[in-house]
Amino acid sequence: MAKEISIIAEFCQNHNGDYNILNQMIEKAVESGATHGKIQNIFAKELTFRPCFENEIKIKNKIVSIKRPYKNEYERLKKLELNYKQLENFLKKCKAFKLIPLITCFTRNQINLLSKIGFKTIKIASHDCSSFQFLREIVKKFNNLIVSTGATYNDEIYKAAKILKKKNFSFLHCVTIYPTPLNDINLNRMNFLKKFTKQVGYSDHAIAIDKNLIAIKLAILMGAQIIEKHFTILEPSKTKDGLISMTPSQLQKISQFSKLKKSDQKYALKEISDKLRKKIFGKENRKMSNTEFLNRDYYKGRFGSIINKEDGRMHVYNWEEI
Repeated sequence: MAKEISIIAEFCQNHNGDYNILNQMIEKAVESGATHGKIQNIFAKELTFRPCFENEIKIKNKIVSIKRPYKNEYERLKKLELNYKQLENFLKKCKAFKLIPLITCFTRNQINLLSKIGFKTIKIASHDCSSFQFLREIVKKFNNLIVSTGATYNDEIYKAAKILKKKNFSFLHCVTIYPTPLNDINLNRMNFLKKFTKQVGYSDHAIAIDKNLIAIKLAILMGAQIIEKHFTILEPSKTKDGLISMTPSQLQKISQFSKLKKSDQKYALKEISDKLRKKIFGKENRKMSNTEFLNRDYYKGRFGSIINKEDGRMHVYNWEEI
């Protein structure tokens, strides 16, 4: 049998802010073979207003800033919020179903609160892999950290690893494109991440046509110890992340595949052409695409914390060198 891996069902925004749906997602994820269930700690009040994203900006017909108007995003995120009582209930529900609970923390204001509620493991989103002050503060409260590395430069990963070195941390290869075309996945990037930690995995945003989850299966064959994928029990059109989310039946197939012997995994993937494999494996040191750079520009600074109560303004300070 292959070594058991961790499979994270990322509930993300697919509960639509309805705790009853989230409860059902937990149950379905456990039935389908997930080892971990993850939510996101989102509060609309921490969304930052940045004028450059109110309208698309182009220079010489090249997009240099995407359009994500503050008002529309605030109203959308407000509907997705889970209060602190619901976060506590999430922990209890996961414990009852023997699912390891995870949460993505987005701001420094939330670190102490999530620790007090009872979370033991924190997920760090790709755009905060290089938020160094954020990392310094979060390692003071949590020993277990899972960090995505999409849209992050090599030198930033080196520095993040130095901050995290005394903790139990994992790096996940990730591509910050939603959805990710198969030729942009670059699974060989996991080999680069192995220089920093033995606990390396893959967070998948593959394009919807990858219904057989080929990229995930190849990542498992390569030795990924953690797999993360958005998970839904609703129709893809019913949630914003539906098109990049796996269903319970797909999760079950991934769980079953992960438990096969390596020889059986290879046999199960024998129909994949060398051309497609080469495309998905890609390069260990890849260049960041323009689409990923634009997403990095938006998501890095999307949420902030109030540090000056006198002016009451939201300040983006996750990554400041202070």
